[in-house]
Amino acid sequence: MLGLAAEYKAALVERPGERLTTLHGRAVVNLFFENSTRTRTSFEFAAKRLGADVVNFDVATSSIAKGETLVDTAETIEALGADFIVMRHPASGACQYLMRHVTASLINAGDGAHEHPTQALLDALTVQEALGKIEGARISILGDALHSRVARSAIWALTKLGAKVTLAGPSTLVPIEFASMNVRVVHEFDEAVRDADVIYLLRVQTERQASNFLPSLSEYRALFGMDAERLAMTKPGALIMHPGPVNRGVEVTREVMDSPRSRILGQVTNGVAVRMAVLTLLDRTRQKSGVRR
Repeated sequence: MLGLAAEYKAALVERPGERLTTLHGRAVVNLFFENSTRTRTSFEFAAKRLGADVVNFDVATSSIAKGETLVDTAETIEALGADFIVMRHPASGACQYLMRHVTASLINAGDGAHEHPTQALLDALTVQEALGKIEGARISILGDALHSRVARSAIWALTKLGAKVTLAGPSTLVPIEFASMNVRVVHEFDEAVRDADVIYLLRVQTERQASNFLPSLSEYRALFGMDAERLAMTKPGALIMHPGPVNRGVEVTREVMDSPRSRILGQVTNGVAVRMAVLTLLDRTRQKSGVRR
């Protein structure tokens, strides 16, 4: 998968704007129940680059506002000709639930605080590009892991590929139970980043926090925020990543985001190539299984 994504990325650089015919005649529907800039837009770019027709479903003006269920909405979209449904939903497990009701290929673009698989894949590609390999890499993930679907998917993918992952943050946001995911759990910034090859900063997700897990954002910034002074104390060449959107001045300062060691915009770029690869491989699977439109 990462190999195909790398091939697509090279093609995008060499032939910008070129539309392929890989998904000609296919329809991709972006069904997003939560706001998104990077994920939704990159799926749209990816599908269009592959030659697919793309529909961005507007939840706010749909019959969902009249009480239509998720299943009825998805079945209607499929009946209209959708081959792929890219869905983001605030409920964990929503995509898995919907799989039992539609035959269109479902892609999980984030479900609650559960998973974000394509983000993990683009993160893996970014690490592989920067370090040459993932196996053996020391990767420290810092921040609000408790509410982060990105953290869960990244941990699963990176450890599967042989990385040594450390998870760090306030104990309220990084409970020790995460250690069961084959990661080292610490609660001190310096200990987390000391030998890290990659420092992955998570967004503090205040919108998902039903109670006060932090005294204040300023206290989080004081304890775990990445600024130029702290960056200078890390391993020479250690890379900075963040899934976005960034709370500037909380998880990371603008100075660090603009530094040569930042791969934050590189992650965004890799998102298009990775999602092109995901759509291509799913389409191949559909064809092998005899699914036609």
